Amino acid sequence: MRKSLILFVLFTAPLAGCMQDPASRGLAGATAGVVLADATDSNVLTGAIIGGLAGAASCGIELGLPPCQPRY
Repeated sequence: MRKSLILFVLFTAPLAGCMQDPASRGLAGATAGVVLADATDSNVLTGAIIGGLAGAASCGIELGLPPCQPRY
């Protein structure tokens, strides 16, 4: 559990300032899904897929994050 928490911080801290497009939110969601799956002894790949999809889908929902900007 402690290793998972350290990995979560290391992978999501660089993404903290760039949560304005679906790709970065998806990556942060996938990272959170992996950490949560590892902590609960579940399938890590499934956690990454579900977390990534949830992160990317969060662009259409008002969560207090900056609005998503399309990349050009």
